[in-house]
Amino acid sequence: MLIACARNEQPIRTGDLLFQAGQESAMGSAIMAATGKGETLKFTHVGIAVIGDRADSVLEATSNGGVRMTALQDFLNKSAYANGRPLVVAKRLKDTAGIAASVRRARTFLGQPYDYSFWPDNSRMYCSELVWESYLTPAGDRIFPARPMNFRATDGSMPAFWIELFEKLGEEIPEGVPGTNPNDMARDSMLTEVYRWF
Repeated sequence: MLIACARNEQPIRTGDLLFQAGQESAMGSAIMAATGKGETLKFTHVGIAVIGDRADSVLEATSNGGVRMTALQDFLNKSAYANGRPLVVAKRLKDTAGIAASVRRARTFLGQPYDYSFWPDNSRMYCSELVWESYLTPAGDRIFPARPMNFRATDGSMPAFWIELFEKLGEEIPEGVPGTNPNDMARDSMLTEVYRWF
């Protein structure tokens, strides 16, 4: 199903963050179990809006392409839906002074592979890590805080998805290592909601 996104219907700007509740997948379910904290809408993905004269796009890090530009309509189409509408929320930093520089910085990561292991500083990126690395203060500090990562479900168990993934990677699960996730980022008080598609 295609969703119309006429400019008069969605007042989003370049640099807005698009938080997405993804379609059902093993990774999405594991992310929601670990980071949703009982919320009704649980985000599994975040991208950066790039609104242009010819095409509207989303700069994102995905498991099927690494850091890339995706047409906005394609980004919306791969969301979970409610009543025929994509579950995507656009949020904007309240202080927009450095947004253009942040988007330029995010573009420098285009082509980097996806970070399946979620470890920092490994020349790979996961979705919220792309935002975390790109959105900096004028002094060069990260705008969004890193928090100890949690991969456990609310009952304290480690989902089989994570155990199998990290065994396949031959790496330890980075439980407690500073990192980011779309849900924590979406709750940050520095952001304000500007649009939702549902």
